[in-house]
Amino acid sequence: MSLSPDSLGARLQALSPERLAGMRRGVEKESLRANPDGMLALTPHPRTLGSALTHPCITTDFSESQLELITAAHAAPADCARELLEIHQFVAREIGEERMWVSSMPCVLPTDETIPLGRYGTSNVGRAKSVYRMGLGHRYGRRMQTISGIHYNWSLPGLGNEEYFALIRNFRRHGFLLLFLFGASPAVCASFVQGRAHALEPLGPDTFHLPHATSLRMGRLGYQSDAQAALNVSYNCLEGYAASLHGALTTPHPPYEATGVRNPGGEYNQLATSLLQIENEFYGIIRPKRTIRMGERPLHALRERGVEYVEVRCMDLDPFEVAGIAEPTMRFLDVFLLHCLLADSPPDTPQETVEMARNQHRTASAGRDPGLKLERGTESVALTEWGAQVLDGCAPIARRLDALQGTDVHAQALALARARLADPALTPSARVLGSITAEHGGCFRDFGRSRSQAVRDALLALPLDAQVTLRLQRAAQESAAEQKRREAADTLPFEEYRVQYLDPQRLMA
Repeated sequence: MSLSPDSLGARLQALSPERLAGMRRGVEKESLRANPDGMLALTPHPRTLGSALTHPCITTDFSESQLELITAAHAAPADCARELLEIHQFVAREIGEERMWVSSMPCVLPTDETIPLGRYGTSNVGRAKSVYRMGLGHRYGRRMQTISGIHYNWSLPGLGNEEYFALIRNFRRHGFLLLFLFGASPAVCASFVQGRAHALEPLGPDTFHLPHATSLRMGRLGYQSDAQAALNVSYNCLEGYAASLHGALTTPHPPYEATGVRNPGGEYNQLATSLLQIENEFYGIIRPKRTIRMGERPLHALRERGVEYVEVRCMDLDPFEVAGIAEPTMRFLDVFLLHCLLADSPPDTPQETVEMARNQHRTASAGRDPGLKLERGTESVALTEWGAQVLDGCAPIARRLDALQGTDVHAQALALARARLADPALTPSARVLGSITAEHGGCFRDFGRSRSQAVRDALLALPLDAQVTLRLQRAAQESAAEQKRREAADTLPFEEYRVQYLDPQRLMA
């Protein structure tokens, strides 16, 4: 899984300055809209934010109350961070007294069935998005779907499918380090686990936690599915990955067949009875991605045109950052992803896949435990030892990027990671627990309210360029008009649209 310094240096030098300058990254950031009292806002997606169906950078995820803010792909982390901040500033001005909840784990939730699903209008595409979310609610519960995170989309020119899948395999092996360094969800509101079996410990009023947890979002209480765990997807090549998903998208799953596509009253329960309704339902800490065309299935796009970028999906919202992610974090991710690309990446095996899942769960629930050990083949290795080896491998990459740019910003990002590995008290998860305990009487709700208010105040205090406001206002208006055009153009009955869209032939290249 690692390289000698000479081998790493040779592979690193083979990446030309032009290719490294062509690296691109973009961010998708989810946040629940919450009321000042810390309760989930049950209001519709604000009209002034445009159409959640067609807006290029402001939409919703699972719930009508769950914003998703999307940047373009940028050549520099600073530009990516700036655009993300500008979108946040605009949204903060449009949602009134509501605020964007700063934690990945949700604010105070109502009963499961009253959490509002995302609504996208009357077009077939819009209805399909809502029915898909209804299916997620039936399969996993609506509470689980209100968890929010940050997706980091990353690409490098000149990579083919083989290189991207090698990167993905190493990312899955070493992803535990990101949970340790950047996990920020060690505690939850009692409303999130109401009626669910769990092994969490009480912390304070209506609050549960685990004392050494890093990211409960990425643990057994988060985006997990026993049914999907049985898939055992391989990342050894595009063909094998696609075949695994193809089967999950086309083979009926008995428990979901029992739910049915429609209820007795004719309303839709879900899009399909297969293990996955559509490709996006597959959970994972990283995905190979390809931009899709209108109406195209993502798996078809991958098979036909190959991997275009990877989507990193294991990053928690940082409650101490106004936009949920810091610019140095982006720089560390760039270095980390390049290390995953350059390090030796042997094929994965079913046994290793199981080991990686156990490592993820151990790190999520107890990553800051000083004695925590992870599985690495036949070895049992301390998380801190393995993490230090990965960071050592990242060092020459950080130096190369800094030398090309005439800076030391990547070295600084790496130094911060080393400091956190040496002293877990510096990690976001430890800081969150410390703040909840010392400043908020052990109450997660009060911590979230305080931080969300502080972020709202900061966003409103920052000047927002008039041209940015005008651009986003125009995008909102244009998106609303585009949604109406799509609704007017639809003539196919929804059931025919659903059957046609889910035709297995549309998954093939």
